[in-house]
Amino acid sequence: MSYEKVAQEKVEKIIGTKQVLKAIKHGFAKEVIIASDADLHVTSKVSQAAKEHEIPIDYVDSMQKLGKTCGIDVGAAAVVIKR
Repeated sequence: MSYEKVAQEKVEKIIGTKQVLKAIKHGFAKEVIIASDADLHVTSKVSQAAKEHEIPIDYVDSMQKLGKTCGIDVGAAAVVIKR
């Protein structure tokens, strides 16, 4: 289901762990999507920040597929769907 949410053209999204963390802290995040195959050291910061700010987290199975769904040629560990 999350791949479909990310793929929607009307949905504004932020891609990449550093940018996702900034979006969460500044209140721009509506939902966080994390790739399960990403390095736990990287994604744990994102999931912790999302939980602290009470932002829903959804998980997908593949960084590569998440990146491709976002329209980039590399994998994406985390994506934010903006408010």
